Amino acid sequence: MLAFVVCRGGWPKALLKKTEKAALLQATEYYKAITNSDISRVDNIKRDAERAKRIMRSYARHQGSQASIATILADISTNEPENVSDETIDSYLTALRKIFVIENMPAWNPNLRSKTAVRTSDTRYYVDPSIGVAALGLGPNDLMNDLNTFGLFFETMCIRDLRVYADALDGTVYHYRDKNGLECDAVVHLRNGSYGLIEIKLGGEKLIEDGAKTLTALSNIIDTSRMKAPAFCMVLTGVGDFAYRRTDGVYVVPIGCLKN
Repeated sequence: MLAFVVCRGGWPKALLKKTEKAALLQATEYYKAITNSDISRVDNIKRDAERAKRIMRSYARHQGSQASIATILADISTNEPENVSDETIDSYLTALRKIFVIENMPAWNPNLRSKTAVRTSDTRYYVDPSIGVAALGLGPNDLMNDLNTFGLFFETMCIRDLRVYADALDGTVYHYRDKNGLECDAVVHLRNGSYGLIEIKLGGEKLIEDGAKTLTALSNIIDTSRMKAPAFCMVLTGVGDFAYRRTDGVYVVPIGCLKN
């Protein structure tokens, strides 16, 4: 997959470069097909390819957030030759959802001990991060030189994988955020009421510690007299050769260790 090829010892550099180029080309060609034809063909409504590109670039910049349609409209408006309405932006986004390019993640609303207000806006994600990378015209080197952007795409990849595994268990992946700024990247919730809390971090002791603190803080405000306690708390990372359990009970799991 574009930009997420992990270089292990023994991989020939020439083969790695060839794989990166092939993945980049594949993602770019798919992005072109989306904007030039697929976004119009899905419901036989002619849509402007350049506008579709601007919307997809804006969506890529706001992935992992609860950006409103108004925010996306403001993001693209300076390059629009005419006024565009919220309804037009929504039409393009609806078409992208229909062809499985984007998929919003609903908010999780647990039972809490306090009366903390929970944000209910969906979180925006591409179904596959390589589409967003292509929309921004980035390559592996660009991401390695901008770890903040790389982190956003890594989060999208993790959400994609978590959704696949959760679906196999007849579960759903949610996002949590409250008015006090407490936020959890993913909550995997099964139909039997069991759930796990997950923070996503590229790696590094500080980021792992930050993620663990967030998970502990959220766990502590859940009213376990009205719902189950978390089945697990996990920091999902981009690096590491093995998973382990911290003394506070939080699991640290490299993305490569996720298996069925």
